[in-house]
Amino acid sequence: MKLVVQVKLLPTPEQASALEATLTACNEAATWVSSLAYEHGISRNFALRKLTYTQIRARWGLGAQATQHVIKKTCDAYVTLKANLKAGNLGRPGSKRYRKATEKPITFRPEGAQPYDDRMLSWQIAQRRVSIWTLTGRVKDVKFTASVEQLATLALHRQGESDLVRRDGMWFLMATCDVPEAPLNTEPADFLGIDLGIINIATTSDGEILAGRCLNRTRARERTLRTKLQRKNTPSARRRLKKRRRKEARRAKDINHKIAKHVVAEAERTGRGIALEDLTGIRERVRLRKPQRATVHSWAFAQLGSFIAYKARKAGVPVVHVDPAYTSRTCAECGHIDKANRVSQAWFACRSCGFVDHADRNGSRNIRARARQLWRRGAQSTAPAPPQGSRGQAGRKRSATASDARCASPSLSER
Repeated sequence: MKLVVQVKLLPTPEQASALEATLTACNEAATWVSSLAYEHGISRNFALRKLTYTQIRARWGLGAQATQHVIKKTCDAYVTLKANLKAGNLGRPGSKRYRKATEKPITFRPEGAQPYDDRMLSWQIAQRRVSIWTLTGRVKDVKFTASVEQLATLALHRQGESDLVRRDGMWFLMATCDVPEAPLNTEPADFLGIDLGIINIATTSDGEILAGRCLNRTRARERTLRTKLQRKNTPSARRRLKKRRRKEARRAKDINHKIAKHVVAEAERTGRGIALEDLTGIRERVRLRKPQRATVHSWAFAQLGSFIAYKARKAGVPVVHVDPAYTSRTCAECGHIDKANRVSQAWFACRSCGFVDHADRNGSRNIRARARQLWRRGAQSTAPAPPQGSRGQAGRKRSATASDARCASPSLSER
């Protein structure tokens, strides 16, 4: 199973300057290659290499390996763009978003991610040092910081290429690791139902309520502060906005990692599988009042689901996704379905048998029951594999936004 471990580089000012010049040159070259690919209608690696290789090396002074990666990065961007257009992710043909994606070549930000292979990057994991190629030559003894678990994963399972990323003035390496999966538990004793929500992020069928209110209060406070700073719009306000950039997303991601780790550990300890709702497209299906929109659209249920899925694959725990229809209106005791059963956001009271329970716990029990039925009918674990690719999740997988091939933090950072 492919996972991406993010390590933070601690370069000296001279080393950082060399890295910045290298990253800028690589992305300028990629943007130039992209313009030629768009002009000539070429998206295949070998054909584009014949057209651009010599000029890249002469114009930007890149090494042979760096030049190859620049060309491959551009090709991958157009392949991903084509896949997104085909899947309808950029709107219908003729729409404004579709035209914006197709009427001009892809461009790469100066700080976009750049792949490095083992010829350009060598690791001294025990010393927490890397040696990395730059335009000015090989820069040695660049320090990096990582947790003990990350160091162990790098030492045992690192494989393939790593991406160099600069984000908010900090330098990172996204190292791809091929982590072995535990044998899948094909005979789970039961299932641990997980009800995903906004007020309570996750509620288990065991009755455990995980996080929720503290994160929602933090998000509301951050939104209020952002609004005030944006209205003020002074240099100091803009500096503060930049400093707090992505803070809310980092906090939500950390909480989701902790919840996923706890859920998978509990399922593994008790020999159970995990039952989740399939909430695909829920934002398009619901109608919301204006005050609710920000809350619902900041709900990171898909991220939590993906974290549970990959941690479960790593631990050999089966995951089943079930139809979420009427799980909040169905009595977990007698099966009676009635809208009036849900007396409030927090409480469930069955109009037929009188059963009373916390609404989210009742929903998680229904999810568990549906997973049992699916498993008895021969359903297999539906935990998807993480996005594959030897270059990791940074930059390459999200490079097909039409106007900008932006680098991304890894979706599956090792925790």
